[in-house]
Amino acid sequence: MRLPWLVFCWSKIEVERAPMTRPEDVAISKFLALILRHKPDAIGITLDEHGWANVDELLSGLAREEPCDLTRLERIVDEDEKQRYSFNDDHTLIRANQGHSIPVDVELEPLTPPTVLYHGTGEKYARLIDAQGLLPKSRLYVHLSTDVATARKVGARHGKPVLYRVDSSKMVEQGYAFFRAVNGVWLTKRVPNEFLERVEDEE
Repeated sequence: MRLPWLVFCWSKIEVERAPMTRPEDVAISKFLALILRHKPDAIGITLDEHGWANVDELLSGLAREEPCDLTRLERIVDEDEKQRYSFNDDHTLIRANQGHSIPVDVELEPLTPPTVLYHGTGEKYARLIDAQGLLPKSRLYVHLSTDVATARKVGARHGKPVLYRVDSSKMVEQGYAFFRAVNGVWLTKRVPNEFLERVEDEE
């Protein structure tokens, strides 16, 4: 199979390998992350204001690189470890649940988060975070985890993991909004360093 070199460049920094039984499905899943979060124009499609892509148009675009029908797409969405994607009720539309760098409104309602959340990153980013707090960078939101194990796993994707504890309760008290994506990832616009505590590790 062949997929654009851009998929593989992005997958190294953005998408963790999902435990799928078919390697070719893993490649398509990575490509979906690129298309539905960042570059829909790579296959000539557009997303609506809420991040939805037309499934027929998506499949036609994917077919330029690798044959993919609805059954295969449904399998990929269902088997994705992080549940990155969602269909609408009749499976005519699909979107990424979070992680966008393009401006879309995925219709998240503000929710009260757990008292404490966690963020995992690579050691090379820790000094900047200590100085500036957590910023979304190219994404629309900062991504936070409910447990240390998940945060550590995310951090390990960027080298030696460094973990931060986020005082989300205090942030809520001071007016910061939190959202929860369909797959359980907690999102907020930024986390000032006054709400962060660097931790060595926790089990």
